[in-house]
Amino acid sequence: MLVNAIEAKGLVKNYVTWDRRGFFKRKKRIVKALKGVSFNVIRGEVFGLLGPNGAGKTTTVKIITTLLLPDEGKATVMGYDVVSEAEKVREVIGVTLSVEKGFFWKLTGRENLKYFGMLRGLKGRELDRRVEEVLELVGLKELGASDKLYEEYSLGMKARLALARALLHDPPILILDEPTIGLDPMSARTIRELLVKLAREEDKTVLITTHNMFEAELICDHVAIINDGRIVAYGTIGELKRRAADRLAVEMIIAAPHTILGDLEARISKLIGIRELGLEPLEEGRARLRIVVKPGEEEVIIAKSIEAFYSNGIKVYQVRVHEPTLEDVFILLTKGSK
Repeated sequence: MLVNAIEAKGLVKNYVTWDRRGFFKRKKRIVKALKGVSFNVIRGEVFGLLGPNGAGKTTTVKIITTLLLPDEGKATVMGYDVVSEAEKVREVIGVTLSVEKGFFWKLTGRENLKYFGMLRGLKGRELDRRVEEVLELVGLKELGASDKLYEEYSLGMKARLALARALLHDPPILILDEPTIGLDPMSARTIRELLVKLAREEDKTVLITTHNMFEAELICDHVAIINDGRIVAYGTIGELKRRAADRLAVEMIIAAPHTILGDLEARISKLIGIRELGLEPLEEGRARLRIVVKPGEEEVIIAKSIEAFYSNGIKVYQVRVHEPTLEDVFILLTKGSK
């Protein structure tokens, strides 16, 4: 039987801000950050909350982690209400809202963890044991970074230490806001693999926010896409991909001087069957053409496009047809967002 670790029902959050009207005047404005957000996170899964900047991801996470009060709606974590039972919620969650903030630069990684462990009520041998366990779990021991000063840490090491801090009290739920943002590919892969391991082998529930569609496809069991303060899609990766099943992306790399791209785009866009078209300038006089078409029409569109290119003396270097990806679904559902 599937049991929900996190439940959000009809979350609403408004902010008051002020718009300047000259030097001495200002006008109050209400920003509706969340407009009835609802979703569930099943115990033991990796769940992704996806959305463009300003969509409401961080506001949602802050409500679930008791850092913000909702104006309307309800959220529970392991059955505890985030408003009336906030202390109970804090006992069962490990949170990372930034991989860099909150640590002491003149302390080592181990010393930082001991300090935060004491704040969590750990002490003596239990504290020492747990600090050593999480240092080994996140790979800082293997890197020889346990006793390095925090100010000497790379961004990847800081991300590992932030995860170690969230794991100190062995919480059943991890809530991580952009845990791999800015990391090099190797560090990001390490964090992703660790999150999957925690969910699969230790039965922890992991909620992450991310802009990285590739990352979400790799590790998330379910995802919710939030846009303009509303959940616009929820499901497994496969279920969401099927929402874009009537779309295929044809990508071509062509030799085209940037001066003719505008005219070329206008000519290609007139071909029958094209839903969307984009031309991206590349280096060395090349460009990437991306055409979205209906399945079954790609061969005709490719043939007509190549014919149009060669009639204009444009060389085609590469042609690829892509099945719908999570990124396609994301763009389809959040089109027009900034």
